[in-house]
Amino acid sequence: MRLNLIAATSTIVLGLAPAVYAADINQAGAKAVEENLTKVLPKDLAKDGFVTVNPAGTRYEIIYDFAKLLKKVDPASFSITGLTPWSMFATPQDSGLWNVEGNNSLNVSGNFNAPGQPKTDFTYAIDAFLFSGVFDPAISYLRSGDFSTKAVSFSSRTEAEEVSASFDGMKYKLTSSDGAATGTTNFATSGSATGFLETISSRQVPPVEIRADAIDFAAAVNGVSASRVRDIIVFVAAHADEKQLDRAASDKLKGMLRDAFPLLTSFNETIDLNNLTVSSAAGNGGAKNVNYGVTLDGPTDAARVGFGVTAQQISFSSPIVPEAYSAFLPQQLQMQFAIADMDFTAFGDEFLKMDFTGGASSEDSGKKAVERLFKGGELVVDFPKISAVSGVYDAEISGKVRGRVDASKDYSMDATVLARDLDKTIAAVQELAKTNADLNQVSFGLMMAKGFAKTDPDGRQRWDISVARNGSVTINGQTIKGAD
Repeated sequence: MRLNLIAATSTIVLGLAPAVYAADINQAGAKAVEENLTKVLPKDLAKDGFVTVNPAGTRYEIIYDFAKLLKKVDPASFSITGLTPWSMFATPQDSGLWNVEGNNSLNVSGNFNAPGQPKTDFTYAIDAFLFSGVFDPAISYLRSGDFSTKAVSFSSRTEAEEVSASFDGMKYKLTSSDGAATGTTNFATSGSATGFLETISSRQVPPVEIRADAIDFAAAVNGVSASRVRDIIVFVAAHADEKQLDRAASDKLKGMLRDAFPLLTSFNETIDLNNLTVSSAAGNGGAKNVNYGVTLDGPTDAARVGFGVTAQQISFSSPIVPEAYSAFLPQQLQMQFAIADMDFTAFGDEFLKMDFTGGASSEDSGKKAVERLFKGGELVVDFPKISAVSGVYDAEISGKVRGRVDASKDYSMDATVLARDLDKTIAAVQELAKTNADLNQVSFGLMMAKGFAKTDPDGRQRWDISVARNGSVTINGQTIKGAD
């Protein structure tokens, strides 16, 4: 979905050259286009006719025979039926760009049987996959495009489990612009899928049905040196049949990777599920909106990868949750956390010391590259906000944990906990404790915590908590535990 599907569409036209064939659409031009397209394929696929190009009026028809990809696959481990060729049309423009368009469908079924895994039967159907766009040979990628799919469905079944998923349709758009650095490009896409339905069933678990009225998504990747990435793909394809690279080829690949670094300067993606519902024999639930996001930004020597999930107007009903506890179920949730201060520059420098010829130093170089990704082996996890709200509590925590990649116990933490209407929470727990004596300890702990709290101007209780590497703990400046 989103950028990965658009990337696949663009990859299959990587070989389109500038519009030197624009004057006449003929067999010679078709052959030249075909030769360019096969440059990015392994030699076997190029020879087997995975790609063919024919003149078609004022444009070229490019046909991809996906069955050729499976020519050497053992049918005992993987088989598929219904796989038919896809075609797209490419029209060269006087500007050097290409207009590309296609309208294809898919309806396949098959099975695969991996060693040690149960046999899996599958089906995959797309009523229609339509696209039109503008391909730019200078960046070896689509400059823009409009994509849509109709009635997509998938199923997977083993003896023990069955999963099926479908949605009514999807529409999305790709745009691009020049990046801040010369020779780089920014890409962005956005769209929506409607009528999502997924069903999961197994021997151990009753059927679960997941629905969403719509799934909206948006993604952007900036600073991509697309032409250099294209050169790397072509180089790897040219050497795909070699068991290992020789020294000259290894040095050339390192140079190409070095020139392409950084592969991107930032990335972000958001997904919104609207009117999400989950139904099963164990209970029903859902949320008005669930939002997921991921970001990568910052300078390459101090990059930050962030993740976030937010759920609003949560509902849940289940016979396994007593009515008395229903008020404690969250109505809103928010979780944000990030891994900060990663040094991708040092990681890249160390990675390029790896012996691509298959020498013994490859594994050690890989380990050192990971170590250098975190400066001095220091791992920094930032959680800007984790919060939960229900009818009887409103709590939030934020802070930062510092540790080491090579030690689980060597860490420190600074965090702030905020709670609104704490007395209401304590009263609700005390009420439950009348029928569950174990909750008296929880009530006592909350009252002790209240004694350490400060009160913010907005009325919330605050606890500033610090855990040092030596094991000492302070709350609001008061020492609770000494050093180990």
